[in-house]
Amino acid sequence: METVKTPKRRPRAMRRRIPPPARGDLIAGISVALVLVPQSLAYAELAGLPPVHGLYAAAAAPIAAALIGSSPYLQTGPVALTSLLTLGALSPLAVTGSATFISYAAVLAILVGAARVMLGLLRWGALAYFMSIPVITGFTVAAAVLIIGSQIPDLLAVPADSGNPARAAADALSQPGNWSIAPLLIGFAVIVIVAAGRKISAAVPWVLIATAAALVASRTGIIDVPEIGHIPTGMPPVSLDLPWQAVPQLIVPALLIALVGFAEPASIARKYAAADRQAWSPNREFLGQGLANLAAGAAGGYPTGGSFSRSALNRHAGAKTRWSGAVTGVTVLAMLPIVDVLSQLPVAVLAGLVIVAAISLVDLKPFGEYWRNSRPQFLVAVPTFVATLILAPRVERGLLIGIALAFAVHLWREMRIDVTTRLDDRVLHVHPEGVLYFASAPMLETHLTGLLAEHPDLTSVIIDVHRLGRLDLTGLMALRNFAQQAGDFGVEVEVHNVPEHARERAHRVLEPVCRVVTTEPD
Repeated sequence: METVKTPKRRPRAMRRRIPPPARGDLIAGISVALVLVPQSLAYAELAGLPPVHGLYAAAAAPIAAALIGSSPYLQTGPVALTSLLTLGALSPLAVTGSATFISYAAVLAILVGAARVMLGLLRWGALAYFMSIPVITGFTVAAAVLIIGSQIPDLLAVPADSGNPARAAADALSQPGNWSIAPLLIGFAVIVIVAAGRKISAAVPWVLIATAAALVASRTGIIDVPEIGHIPTGMPPVSLDLPWQAVPQLIVPALLIALVGFAEPASIARKYAAADRQAWSPNREFLGQGLANLAAGAAGGYPTGGSFSRSALNRHAGAKTRWSGAVTGVTVLAMLPIVDVLSQLPVAVLAGLVIVAAISLVDLKPFGEYWRNSRPQFLVAVPTFVATLILAPRVERGLLIGIALAFAVHLWREMRIDVTTRLDDRVLHVHPEGVLYFASAPMLETHLTGLLAEHPDLTSVIIDVHRLGRLDLTGLMALRNFAQQAGDFGVEVEVHNVPEHARERAHRVLEPVCRVVTTEPD
């Protein structure tokens, strides 16, 4: 009997991961690419790189991210915050714009990509939720101020000598006699067109409109202002022949960028997934963003992230699947041989585009909420903000200070053990509440010892631990030490209502010196 072979079907998981392209993906992808090109030029300058390297990242990253990312709308490429972090990481190691700086940027992108891929493979995508919000708030607002400040000299056509963007802006503003009005008006016009236009409709490529208008005005001689200048044409120089000896110096910045830079694409993907009632996987998004950075580094680019504005444009333009991102990357790639047509684009246009992106990051309302509702969180956000401003361009140091402060506040809160007592004849009932671990255990032990001194005629102490959120070995040892001290004074100790997770260990540690009761006594 003849058998008929049926073609093998892809596993269901594979079919989910590679959706068929939709009709809207082509239009949306091309629309985003036309916006991405001028933005990439601007963000590369912010990162301290020649503009063309922003295009290399813009071509490679969206294609790679589309392979496995979770969100159908997320558009990956150069973004303002990651660009500033790149500048901060590399400026102490090499002269901005130099060949060494460029090669270090590629290594940094590959390290960021490797870190994100590793986190995704280990299924540690939940780390996206663990970064303290006050730290992110303080750092992001400070970064936005620095990004805006870094563009002020270009808007005024005043050379900047300071490495700190805030000081560079102050220097430029203090020289009104050297200001050039034409670039300022052009940059301001770009800001107004893009910012106001987005409020009218997110589906219109306002960045493209503003850029095209300025380019036409410059090429026809209507305006005479500083221009970008020559932009190399041709395909990205794909290579892994990079200065790998710089890896030890770049590991910490790469890890910070991998985590902090993921906050933006994660929030974009979560927002749209919730709006569409679709599932979202942070693990897959880590993988997608990791592949994007690996590709950007190999193509001579620098670290990339997800863009709010481009993702919104992508969605409103009709994107349905991740193929829209691939279309964006291919479109940018196709434009590289003719990108020199942008050589006469005014520098002030790039400054305006960067400022528009940074303005969206400035949100001061959380500071007021922290002040009203949680002073400790306020005291994390504000020092993070100040440290980031002062330490620029090494902005990652401000972030590290914020992380350390958040950790210190966490420890301070966890160390607090509230103890209530009730004396019943010569029996003292003790109810500690909090988290009993290595930092808080000595405080509880000291408090219990003080109770012995306050009540010298006690016969027994009953410690009810059911209100303790955690009871680790150090906490049990503190209770054992107290029981031993109480025994020396002839006082019996009982530990009641031990949490289930700690019962077996509690019996081993405590029973040699006191009684352990796992249920409430009658």
